[in-house]
Amino acid sequence: MKVPSGVLPIKEYILPFLDYCEIEKGLSNNTQKNYKQYLRLFVKWLDHSKNSNLLPHELTAQHIWDYRLYLARTYKTPSGDYLGKKSQNYYLIALRALLSFLAERDVVTIPSSKVKLARQKSDEVVSFLEVSDVDSMIQIPDTATPAGIRDRAIMELFFSSGMRIAELVSLNVDNVSFLKDKNATRTFELSIVGKGKHVRTIFISPRAAQWLRTYLDSRRDVFKPLFINHRSKDSDNCRLSVRYIQIMISRSAMLAGISKKVTPHTLRHTYATDLLAHGADLRSVQELLGHKNVATTQIYTHVTNKQLRNIHEKFHGGKEMDNK
Repeated sequence: MKVPSGVLPIKEYILPFLDYCEIEKGLSNNTQKNYKQYLRLFVKWLDHSKNSNLLPHELTAQHIWDYRLYLARTYKTPSGDYLGKKSQNYYLIALRALLSFLAERDVVTIPSSKVKLARQKSDEVVSFLEVSDVDSMIQIPDTATPAGIRDRAIMELFFSSGMRIAELVSLNVDNVSFLKDKNATRTFELSIVGKGKHVRTIFISPRAAQWLRTYLDSRRDVFKPLFINHRSKDSDNCRLSVRYIQIMISRSAMLAGISKKVTPHTLRHTYATDLLAHGADLRSVQELLGHKNVATTQIYTHVTNKQLRNIHEKFHGGKEMDNK
């Protein structure tokens, strides 16, 4: 991918970097969008710190440190919150990727290794729900309306499959044409293209399949996307947004009396947790979630650890021996 000739301000290399991510790296559209969003904030910081015209070779460790302070102490999200350490790292990883791109193109700049990530707690607890909480949530949408049927189908599919929100939003009607088979006792399989363009199989339970079928039967359009904004009349702009689903799930949790913050990813965590709690092994859960590395799946060992503790307390004779 061509880099601008001559030495230009570092922000001028962002567009070629994004082209590189698409053409040479083959990164997903979602990853490209995220990089663009994260680097937009870096440009905002350059302007904020009066470094708009900073050249790549002028970028120093002190600049990196000042940017980290900006992420941690100054920048606030649209909702008025400061960025957590995990979110800060997303922005820093994007900057690292940009610097690696410049080095690969022989543009002199600070090594990407100089961008240190914020430390996170290694024992960070995964947020998940009890299955009874999920059952309460999915009862919230008004299924007397098309939008309510759609929202119920979305939550059923999330909990049945453990899909990522980007994977769910990108589904089209023709992806689930097999649901015309009305065998109520059958679990359906669906191949999807997940993160990193990796293909994996997800499973749709009979109950989730029935709600998807009900939702499709309620549709009176020929639009391509599976989940649509019913108010849209434009076939090219009717796909339901990620933001809508996030708000819908958060609202459903609140109305169900759940006090903790609930996101689509919370349902994915709950899916994985429920599998492990019922005896699934970590490798199988890794495959079902589409994790490239089993180390990523190990965040769910809080479940297996608790099960092992319960087994130890129930069956090990050490406690009884101490009491003798």
